[in-house]
Amino acid sequence: MKRFYLPVFIIILCAKGVAQPKVLSSEEALSRYEAISASMTKSFPEDNIKTYRRTSFTEQQLETYLSQHYQRLDLLPFIKGHHAFKLQSYLHSGNWFKEIGFPQASIASYKDFLLYYNANASHLTLDEAKALVPLRAYAYDILAANYAKLSFLDSAAITHKINIKFIEQYNIVSYPSSLNNYGLFLYTYKKDLDSALVYFNKAYTITQARFPQHTLIGSIRDNIADVYINTHQLKRAKPLYKANFEFYAYAKDENMGIKDITRLISAGSQFVETSLRLGHLEDAKTAFQGLETIMDTSKTIPVLPSSKLEFLKAQELLYATQNNISAAYNTLKYIEVLSDSLIAVEAEVDEEWRNELNNITLDRVALNFEINRIRNENKIKSQRSKLWISTLASSLVLILLLFLFLRRHQHFINAKNKQLLAEQALENTDLKVKQLHLDIKSKERDLSDFAISLTENQKWAELLASKVGAVTAAHPKDREVLLLDLKQEIKNKITFDSDTKVFFERLDKLSDSFYSELTKSFPNLSKNEIRLCSLIRLKIDNRHLASLQNITLASLNTSRYRLRKKLNLPETVDLDQFIQNL
Repeated sequence: MKRFYLPVFIIILCAKGVAQPKVLSSEEALSRYEAISASMTKSFPEDNIKTYRRTSFTEQQLETYLSQHYQRLDLLPFIKGHHAFKLQSYLHSGNWFKEIGFPQASIASYKDFLLYYNANASHLTLDEAKALVPLRAYAYDILAANYAKLSFLDSAAITHKINIKFIEQYNIVSYPSSLNNYGLFLYTYKKDLDSALVYFNKAYTITQARFPQHTLIGSIRDNIADVYINTHQLKRAKPLYKANFEFYAYAKDENMGIKDITRLISAGSQFVETSLRLGHLEDAKTAFQGLETIMDTSKTIPVLPSSKLEFLKAQELLYATQNNISAAYNTLKYIEVLSDSLIAVEAEVDEEWRNELNNITLDRVALNFEINRIRNENKIKSQRSKLWISTLASSLVLILLLFLFLRRHQHFINAKNKQLLAEQALENTDLKVKQLHLDIKSKERDLSDFAISLTENQKWAELLASKVGAVTAAHPKDREVLLLDLKQEIKNKITFDSDTKVFFERLDKLSDSFYSELTKSFPNLSKNEIRLCSLIRLKIDNRHLASLQNITLASLNTSRYRLRKKLNLPETVDLDQFIQNL
C-alpha cells in the first residue's frame, strides 16, 4: 500500500505543478468553509451526539463526511485572521476523529491546534486566551491518550508531563484532572501501581481542597480504590467505594446536568463485592438493597448493559455468600448470556469497521479528495495544450486502475482476516464454556463435601441429644456420672475441631509448593481434594484420614474414588503411590 501511494502522490504533485492552481482569497476560503459546514450540518449537526458515534454512519456516509471534513481543513490555511475560529475548528477535528475511532488523524488535528495556538497566541484577546486554557489542557490529555492507544508510550508520557507543567499555574479543575490522567496512564500502560497511586493521591488532595463537589473527585476515588484492590488492600478500598456510592447518589454531571447513573451503579456494585470479600455481609446486603432500588428506575431511566452486568455480578456474589446456590447459578447463567451478547455486539460493531476502514477509508478518501481537487482546479484554468490534457487523463486512468487493483487485493486480505478472527473467536468461546462447566462442577463438589460434613455433625448432634435424654431420665444417683461423661465428650469434640483446624492451617503452610504444583497440573481439583492429596502424601492411614476430615470411612472412600477420576488414574495405578511420587 505504501509503495503504491508514493508514485500516486508524485503524479498528483506533478499534475498540480502543471495546473498552477489559483490561490483562494481569505473571503473565498471562509465562504467555502461555511458552505461545506452547512452541507455537513444537514445530516450530522456538530452539536448532536450521533455525529460522534461511528455506528451513526453508513460506509458511504462516512466517506462523504470525511471528504467534506478534509476539504474544510484544507481551507483553513487560506483564511486570514479569525484565530479563535480556526483554533476551534482544529480542536473540533481532533475531538471528532478521536470519538469516531481514528487516533492517528486525531493526533494530527490536536497537534495542529497546539502549534497554531503557539504561533498566534499574541493575536488573541485576553478573554479568548482565558477560554482556551482548559481546552489546551484537554487537547494535551487526549493527545497523550491517543499516543498510548497506538503504543507510543514515550510520547504519551512526555505529553502528560508537558500538560501538568502547563496547567499547574491555573486554579482550575484541569490541573488535578491532568494528574489523574497521568496516574491512569502509569496504572494502565506502565503497570506502575506505586507511581500511579502517588499521582492519584496528589490529584485527590487538590480536588478535595478546591473542587470538593466536582465529579472528578469520584473518578479519582475510584482509581485509588482500584489500586488498593490490585494490591489486596480491600479494607482501604471499601470506604472509597462507599464514599462514591453516596456521592453519585446526588452529584450531577457538570456537562449534562443529570445524575451519572452508570457511575452510581458501578460504585455500588464495587462496594457490595468488596464488602463480601471482607466478610461484611450486612454492609453488602444494605448497599445491594439500594442498588436494587436504582435498577428499578431503569424502567424510566435507561441503564447501560455494562452497568446491568456489574449489578448482576454483585448479585451473584451475594447469593453465593448466602449459600443460595440455585439463585447464584441462575444469575451466573444470565451473566454469561449478557456477556456473550455484549461481546458479540462489540465485535460486530468494532472489528468490522476498524479492520475495513481504518487503513483503507482514510487513505482512499484522502486520495479521492486530492484527485477531485486537481480536477476542480484544472476547470478554472485556461485551455492547455492537448498534450498536457492527454498526459493528465492518462495519469488519472493509471491511478484509478492501480487503485481498483489494490482495493480488490485489500478486500481479499480483509476477508481472510475476518475468517481467521471468526475462527479464533469460536475457539475462545468454546474454551470459555468449558471453563465455566469446570467451575460449576467444582462448586458442586465443594457443596457435596460440605453436605457430608453437615451430615456428620447432625449425627453427632443426634447422639448428643440421645445422651441428654438419658441423663434426664436417669436416677439422680447416676445422673452426675452421666453428666460428667457428657461434658467430657463435648469437650473432646471442641478440642478435636480446634486441633483439626490448627492442623490444617499448618498443613496448608507446609504444603504450599506442593499445592502450587498440584493445582498447576490438575486445575479442576477442589480445596478439600487438594487437602486429601496432602494428607495421603503424609502416609496417614484411612481411619485417621476420616477422623481428620470428620467423615465416615465410606465417605472417605467416595472422596478417594472422585479424586482418582479427576487425576485420570487407571485401576492399575495405586493412588497413594502416585501422590507420594509427585
